[in-house]
Amino acid sequence: MKKLSLKELNRPNIKEFKDQKKHPLVLILDNVRSALNVGSAFRTADGLAFEHIYLCGITAQPPHREILKTAIGASEAVDWTYFKEVGEAVNHCKDNGFTILGAEQTDKSIILPDFKVDKNQKYAIVMGNEVKGISDEVLPLLDFCLEIPQFGTKHSFNVSVATGIIAWDIFRQMKF
Repeated sequence: MKKLSLKELNRPNIKEFKDQKKHPLVLILDNVRSALNVGSAFRTADGLAFEHIYLCGITAQPPHREILKTAIGASEAVDWTYFKEVGEAVNHCKDNGFTILGAEQTDKSIILPDFKVDKNQKYAIVMGNEVKGISDEVLPLLDFCLEIPQFGTKHSFNVSVATGIIAWDIFRQMKF
């Protein structure tokens, strides 16, 4: 067994990535306070070829030293837009035919393994603030709320980890 070189991985360069067909998935970051988490979200969106990222409220925007540190170039590849209000980003996605998914623990949450993706649908995934979660005014705008099952002492995963888990599961169901 040997590790594959970057050349053997045959990844697209930034121009090729920008030109390639993307998966009908976007991320909406709702007041994510850590720029390191934002960079990780860019890296996840790049790895799964998401269409777009919407950065909202206090969420840091490229170029930012900490975003660049964790994104490792993904913030140059993935298209993004800033909205001052997260509700504007959610409504923009709704107006463009996206089903809005939120990652939050609510009385109406669906446990992630129980959520079944419609392969003909486009999805926007809202990820909330590290402490407060998804903004209260956004909850009524969600079509579905997803919860990742957990079995330890903490009530949540880090937002970058949760983004990866949810993004991969939605992508996996759409693609495979």
